[in-house]
This record gives sequence, C-alpha cells and structure tokens, in this order.
Amino acid sequence: MQSEPPAAHGSVYSHRGTRAVQRLVEYAPCTGSLALWVRHRDLDGPETPLVATNDGTTISYGPAFERLPLALQTGLVAHEVLHVALRHAPRYLELRHQIGDVDLELFNVCADAIVNSALSHLSWLDLGGGVLLEDLLAATLNIRQDAGKSLLEWDLERLYRALDDRGPSPRQSAPRSSSRRTDQGQGTSPSAQGKAEQDQAAPVVPPDRRRDGPRAARARALGRPGLPDLVPADVVSPPEVEIERSREWRERILRGHAGDGAHSMLRELLADLPKVRTPWEQILRTRLAHGLSLRPSISWSRPSRSYIANRGRMGGGRRMPWEPGFSASKAVARLAVMVDVSGSIETRLLDRFAREIEAITRRMEAETLVVVGDDRVRQVDVFEPGRSNLRDIRFQGGGGTDFSPLLMEAECWRPDIGVFLTDLDGPAEHRPAFPILWAVPSAQGAMPHPFGRKLVLD
Repeated sequence: MQSEPPAAHGSVYSHRGTRAVQRLVEYAPCTGSLALWVRHRDLDGPETPLVATNDGTTISYGPAFERLPLALQTGLVAHEVLHVALRHAPRYLELRHQIGDVDLELFNVCADAIVNSALSHLSWLDLGGGVLLEDLLAATLNIRQDAGKSLLEWDLERLYRALDDRGPSPRQSAPRSSSRRTDQGQGTSPSAQGKAEQDQAAPVVPPDRRRDGPRAARARALGRPGLPDLVPADVVSPPEVEIERSREWRERILRGHAGDGAHSMLRELLADLPKVRTPWEQILRTRLAHGLSLRPSISWSRPSRSYIANRGRMGGGRRMPWEPGFSASKAVARLAVMVDVSGSIETRLLDRFAREIEAITRRMEAETLVVVGDDRVRQVDVFEPGRSNLRDIRFQGGGGTDFSPLLMEAECWRPDIGVFLTDLDGPAEHRPAFPILWAVPSAQGAMPHPFGRKLVLD
C-alpha cells in the first residue's frame, strides 16, 4: 500500500498546532517531521475537545489550545503525534477485540505514561506535568528504575495487563434509604454524620463498571491531572491494512530516530514501537498454495520435450538414449480441513477462516475434505473447489477431544495437506503422512502443538 506524501495533507499548514509543528521540526528535524504525516484539524462547537485529542490518524484542536504558551503547545503536539505514530488508538481496539473488556481511561493513562517518558528529556517543550512511566511503575508495581530502562522493557499492552486488576462490577442496587433524618437537628450522632459525609464524598461507581483494584486505582489517580486524549474511531480496518500502517510508522520512527541522533524526540528506541506481523490469512495462503500445487513427476511413458525436438537423434544420426518426460502427479489437489467441535471458535473468526479456505481451493482448483469431530469422527463431507460447509459448523465446547480419529479419517482420503482448526486441548497419538497446519485462535496461541506447524488466528 502506497503512503500518501506529507504534502498531500492540505490542512497541515493551516491549523492551531502549526506553530508547534514548526518548533518540532526546528529542534528535531527528523523525528519532529513525524507530525507532517499526521492529519490536523480545528474543531469548534459544543463537542470540541478542551485542548487536543486524537483518534489514531487525526489530531483535533479545541479553541483552548491557542491560549497555551508555545512550549506547552509544542509538548502537547509532540505527545499527540507519538500517540498516532505508536498506533495507540488502533491497538486499543485490537486489545479490546482480543480480551473483550478494556478500560479506555486506564489504557489512556498507560499510553500517556509511555509517551511522556519518551519526551521527558527535552528541555524545549513542556509536557504540563503528565504522568511518567517510571513514576507509574513505582507507584503501582513497586518497580523502581529509570526512564530509559522502563521504555526498553514495557510496551503498552504489557503495562495495561499488569495494572488492570479490576474486580467484578457492583450489583445494580438502589442505595439504602432511611426513615430517619441525618441532620444534627434530629439527634444524629457525630460518628454517623461523619460516615454519611464520607459516603457522600466517595466517588460513585457506575453499576456496569468493574471496581478498581489497588493498582488500577493508583494508576487512575496519577492520570487524573491529564485530560483523556485517546478517542479511538470505532471502525476496524482490514488486518492487512493495519499491518501495513504499523510497518510504515515503525519505519518512519526508526529513520527519524537515527537521523536526529542526540536531538531525537525519543529518549530510547521504545519497546512500544508498532508491532509488525504478517496477517494469518497471508501465511495460510502461502503454505496451502505450496502444499496444493501440482508437482511434476517423472513419466517413463512419455518422452521429454528435448527428446521430441531432436526426434530422438543426435549428431551423426545416432539414436539418443530415452529421456523420460514429466506429468502432473495428480489430477486434482485435495485439502483436508479437520474441525474440533469440542472447542469454541468465534463466529466472526470462523467466517474469515471459511472465506479464506474457499478462496484458496477455488484458486488452486482443489477439493475440500471436511472432517468434523471431537473424540471421534462426527461428519465427513467432500466439496468441489470454492465450496465448504465450514460456516454451518456449530461448536459445543468443553467436551473431550482426541485428534487421532480425525487425522486417521482424513488420511484415508490421501490429501495433499491438512488444516486442523482446534484449541489444541487434546492428544494426537497418530501422525499422518501428509503435512499438518494447526489453526489456533489467539486465546490458545501459546499452547504447544504436537507436530507440524502452528498458525495463530487473531
């Protein structure tokens, strides 16, 4: 995917943060120019941000931003630019997809701490007293180390998981009411009055919000002086698009840091750099295409092309020795898809998996053998290229699993390669002759596989 050049962003020179961007480029030409790859816009209206926010691609400025000193403006713009460059908003959406419940405010505090520590060594900008990573680690995890070491060890996801010790949400119950008045005129004791005042001053936790544990509460308290600035757009791009954007931003950060040297905006090369990985769909396509391709085999019943071209003769009219030709090793390639229905696969993930399998078999003109079971084979179907019943499979979850019966059944059909969709919770005593690719959901990605190769579906 081609990136549009900085000049393509027409509004980059006409927004409230223009002076701050110029100061960034003046003091740190390479890392400061990261701001030129970000979209900027001014907002005016009832829902405008107090100062500045970002949604992962665009920084939005409120009217209050113009009234800040230039050094503080520069610090805020640098802060927001690193949020965008480090892909914090899309990573929030990805983490929420993986684990379900992610507290955006707590996630924002963790992201702010990493960004502020990365910028805290610069004297020509003002961060406004935001939380630092080393202070957050000391206050919540009792880990005392300097900013450089902290930035090299902690990425955003690891930090959030370490601090998120929230318990279950409180029950939705109405507050207790009392028929007695609680004012001093009705004879309320001082201790009862003090307790009532304390309860009134305590923060009210919404019924659907999980209660903070000690670590999450301390982290949230440290982050309160700063305003929440991550406003993720609740639109998830295709995985291949997100991977390409992460790769581009990682390259820009590395080039900028190397170009500025001692003047770089980044204190260290962060552990929080955008992760670059190949989408599982691409890995699946590559491996199955290799396994389903028609490999030529030697055929002694037909001559080679060179033998035919020379009419079986060489110089002087002498006969050439017989040279065998090649033929396709099989008429139709066959893919075996084994599905462990005792596990649990999300419907959306199963749909993506089914679409990819159908596209691969259609392109490779390969039949699809679908074997469904748990501790024994429940169903066997054969489909023509580009078709399957994978979307109709229902997972029962929690039952016993034995991979061997499914592997033995698939081997009877002599497939070229097999894909086993499972959570890897079961034995595999039989090893088939054909290669196996274990397709595993991300929640079970750390489980060991018995043989073959493992592909984590995220």
